Amino acid sequence: MKVGCIGLGDIAQKAYLPVLGALAGVELHLQTRTPATLDRVADSLHLPADRRHRDLDSLLAQNLDAAFVHAPTLAHPEIVTRLLQAGVPTYVDKPLAYELADSERLVALAEERGVSLAVGFNRRFAPGYAQCADHPRELILMQKNRIGLPEEPRSMILDDFIHVVDTLRFLAPGPVDDVTVRARVEDGLLHHVVLQLAGDGFTALGVMNRLSGSAEEILEVSGQDTKRQVVNLAEIVDHKGQPTVRRRGDWVPVARQRGIEQAALAFLDAVRAGKVLSARDALATHELCERVVRAVEDQGA
Repeated sequence: MKVGCIGLGDIAQKAYLPVLGALAGVELHLQTRTPATLDRVADSLHLPADRRHRDLDSLLAQNLDAAFVHAPTLAHPEIVTRLLQAGVPTYVDKPLAYELADSERLVALAEERGVSLAVGFNRRFAPGYAQCADHPRELILMQKNRIGLPEEPRSMILDDFIHVVDTLRFLAPGPVDDVTVRARVEDGLLHHVVLQLAGDGFTALGVMNRLSGSAEEILEVSGQDTKRQVVNLAEIVDHKGQPTVRRRGDWVPVARQRGIEQAALAFLDAVRAGKVLSARDALATHELCERVVRAVEDQGA
């Protein structure tokens, strides 16, 4: 398989390229407009000159079988449009775009062309979170907090809080019929946001505090007098009488712990099998994020 990786930033280098670069049967091609980064990353993977590309035209000329997009979010609409028009199955680091209209257009284009489009919601594949889907879920609580990072609402919600939104949607045990958003905005910057989703017999709360004093991610699902807690995607605590703790193995790669390896492999397996992946469910997460953005902007006005 000829697989392209577009954008060689931190996430691509730390999480995706160690997976893609080690796969048998994959001919990896890299593309970025920064020559020094291109050569440094390609050298680390021992890639020859003909797999190094400074522009998208050069990459598309390789007749790719699949592509991973890790460029800045603002560049997603143009890059993904060209890939889909060329018939290349595409995996995009979340979000598809900052604006919902762009996300809707990309999903429609993929469906019109019959081309796979996948969005990198890796937490759906993270072992600790996937195990929560098998646990009673009358109450779901997810916190994803940061230190000293208040930010403009749209970029914060679409670049970061989207993980919380998608995880709540993924774990919700039934249809959501009530959505509530609360936020603190000062001088145009979002300090914290709380999303509540509710349906028949369940409530899901998502919290992000950008002035938390600690960078942490904690997921709890509970029901039937039991609770499962996942701390920083690495430690699972089951509460049923006495708590029991399971920690990730010392040699488990970070990309596997965070579900990135599994998400990438699932995408490539679908491409090999000729299965067309739809981004329609991912679009529902973007639609909910847009609802959060508008609620936050109203509260900050």
